Amino acid sequence: MLPWASEVAYGEGITGLVKAAGPAAGLTRLAAVRLDDLAETHDCAHIALHWEAIAADGKLFTALDADLMLVPAQGRLSALALAGVYRPQPGQGGAELDRVMVRECATAAICSFLARVACALVHPAGTAGASRS
Repeated sequence: MLPWASEVAYGEGITGLVKAAGPAAGLTRLAAVRLDDLAETHDCAHIALHWEAIAADGKLFTALDADLMLVPAQGRLSALALAGVYRPQPGQGGAELDRVMVRECATAAICSFLARVACALVHPAGTAGASRS
């Protein structure tokens, strides 16, 4: 479910970037989603997550390196969090994009991703499978 949620969330973030920066931003795609094995430390379950997007010319467009964490909160509640860094396109191409605009679109993509993961955790039988069809 995590690769699927990544694809959908990235697509939503790029849609926002296209609206703000123009159609060229829409020529990117999420080329790789890598997940490490689930690990547990100090009452925290976490998975290292890496997104890599490429531009139409095949060059790196953006990348996300993050740790997706699930920690117990009060009672029967848990907190889902993502801590990481979102890197814009390196070099001249990245300098052309407004950093505030890229940050807003990256934030939207990450929030969308977290919302999908949270929904799948709360409704494991129905969320991922139903959304894929």
